[in-house]
Order: sequence, then structure tokens, then C-alpha cells
Amino acid sequence: MASGFGNNGGPSRCYNFWQEVLGCYVVNGGEGEAGKKKCMPALEDYYECLHHKKEALRTMKMQAAYRKAEAATPRENAPKAEQIRSLGLLGKEEEAAAFLSKA
Repeated sequence: MASGFGNNGGPSRCYNFWQEVLGCYVVNGGEGEAGKKKCMPALEDYYECLHHKKEALRTMKMQAAYRKAEAATPRENAPKAEQIRSLGLLGKEEEAAAFLSKA
């Protein structure tokens, strides 16, 4: 947000959050450190708009919970270990010979 303008020429996506931060600093600027503490929620909202760190963390937690739930419940039609190992190719020499003889 160096220029304050978005990609399409209008205000940037976080411009409204920045205005809230500036307004908070104007109102509470004379109070020193206490004024800065009052503006922390607005500043956190602005940083979240810029970087999406809280949203990314929440998404990662949701994905981890989904993977854990998937691992905890077995699938109904899950292939057996021997089916996965053979990929359906081993033990079918007769079918392979019949197919190759046709070609």
C-alpha cells in the first residue's frame, strides 16, 4: 500500500482499516502509551488485512483437523494392502497373455 491505490485504480483493499487506525491515533494521540494501547485492535485489523496471518493460521488448523478426522474414520471401499501392492497387475499372467495374443 505504498501509493494508497489498489490494482484497479481505486483505494486499496485495506484503506478503510488504515483510516480507522489514523482516526484512532488522532483521537487518542495526546494520551501517549495509553492512547497507543487503545489503538492496538484497529492496528491488528489493519495488519490482518495486509498479511492474512490469522486467517492462514485458522485455515491450517482446519485442514489439520480435517486430515485427523479423515485418518480416524476408515473408508468404506478402501482397497486392501495386497491390492495396493499389486496395483492389479500381479497374478493376472493369463489375462495378460490372452490380451497380447489378440494384438
